[in-house]
Amino acid sequence: MSILKDMEPGRVFHYFEEIAAIPHGSGNTKKISDYLISFAKSRKLDYVQDDMGNVLIRKPGSAGKEEASPVILQGHMDMVCVKDADCDLDLEKDGLRLKVVKRKDLPRISGAPEDLMVTAEGTTLGADDGIAVAYMLAILEDDSMVHPPLECVFTVDEEIGLLGATGLDKSLLKGRKLLNLDSEEEGHLVVGCAGGSEVVVSLPVDRGTRKVDIYTDRVIAGIRIEGLSGGHSGNDIHKGKANANVLLGRFLQGLMMDHNRQIRIVSVEGGTKDNAIPTDSSLLVSCEEEDMEYIRGMVENENDVYHLEYRDQDPGIRLTVSFQSESEYEQKTGTQIVPLTESSARKLVRLLYTLPAGVQNMNPEIPDMVQTSLNLGILRTEEDTVKAVFLVRSNVNHEKEELVRRIEGIAAEQGGSINIISSYSAWEFKPGSQLTEVIRECYREQYQEEILVETIHAGLECGIFTDEIPEMDAVSFGPALYDIHSTAETMDVESVKRTWKLLLSVLGRL
Repeated sequence: MSILKDMEPGRVFHYFEEIAAIPHGSGNTKKISDYLISFAKSRKLDYVQDDMGNVLIRKPGSAGKEEASPVILQGHMDMVCVKDADCDLDLEKDGLRLKVVKRKDLPRISGAPEDLMVTAEGTTLGADDGIAVAYMLAILEDDSMVHPPLECVFTVDEEIGLLGATGLDKSLLKGRKLLNLDSEEEGHLVVGCAGGSEVVVSLPVDRGTRKVDIYTDRVIAGIRIEGLSGGHSGNDIHKGKANANVLLGRFLQGLMMDHNRQIRIVSVEGGTKDNAIPTDSSLLVSCEEEDMEYIRGMVENENDVYHLEYRDQDPGIRLTVSFQSESEYEQKTGTQIVPLTESSARKLVRLLYTLPAGVQNMNPEIPDMVQTSLNLGILRTEEDTVKAVFLVRSNVNHEKEELVRRIEGIAAEQGGSINIISSYSAWEFKPGSQLTEVIRECYREQYQEEILVETIHAGLECGIFTDEIPEMDAVSFGPALYDIHSTAETMDVESVKRTWKLLLSVLGRL
């Protein structure tokens, strides 16, 4: 039974529902890529499917626009798959369970109470960027619409590093105007975005010998920083939210200052994704029983400091400690405690305490706009290495590169090194965009107000296209989506309808 059959525009929601029935998480896009090819074949449209699964579908211009310059419509087919703990769906194999709710049932979202919203039961919705795919399919199937020749580009694995857009052969594209449909704020026109680099800092560490007197009858202290609100490392980096990994380094600096105490670091852990501000982190140290009160005092004192410092942004923040004997810990976990040597511990503390974090530079021309930042998203301790994973962002390419070099220099001072896992260029704002003026005009006519033209401190695929095709005129816009990448993700039905009307108006003028 169709859940969205009464929603308008009908064909847009028809295709969104079909997409939702196909598993299409990042790294699991073959089925949806093949679905797009079947769509193109059934309508005798020209298509290309590359080895990555990216799909390009071409459609000639409508009557009178056959010789117009081609326009690229673009979005990504993969979604972030997250589900609630009690959800029984296997998102590698199962489709989503869509449902329609009223805005009044979502008190965190303001607006008219009776407005309809689409969401999913217990999972992410995938409106980022399934709605772009639905828009393009609805346009491709309808021969009554007015539009120039179209090149509809559906990319894979955007959510894990813009991989599909990076791997796409851009020589396939004739168009030099790009409408990216991957923005989630209606009334906002994005004309620039940050570039990013995933940087892994590796610090070699030594553990010495286990069976020596210093480690006899000792205690393991498990220290946790948790209860943080987290957020997106681009969109939320300027909001003053606490980063659990950064606070862990700060706590370690204070804890290890008393060199007369026999406190030894065993491991540091925190975060799960480089592009998410980490909400929790943990520290294991080996200590003597007489040090327990000292550690408790440190935890209580820092708890008070954190609550005062982050009382508005992270009111749930808490620092806790638990103790057990080393023998109990080893028996419970099946692992032997071998702490870092004092030399390695000092290097680790200095590294974590001195590495930069958060906002580094603000845009001098756009008020309240972050220009350059970095997020310490992941901390991991291995047998002989501690790894710290950063996502470095900047809307100016040379500032991103300079910040990466700074991380490299700080790591080298402690005997560490860096590895750049992925990197993509910033989409730098270019004045004089014809696309921007056309959209502003169409928006003004439809809404009787001005669209907000802005750059964002997050990554969009536009930067990949404009980097390889410098003459490309690109913009990004889309309908109102809320709480993307979470199980609370919702899509505003009326906003989808208004944005559809705007999109068709723009295509009719190009």
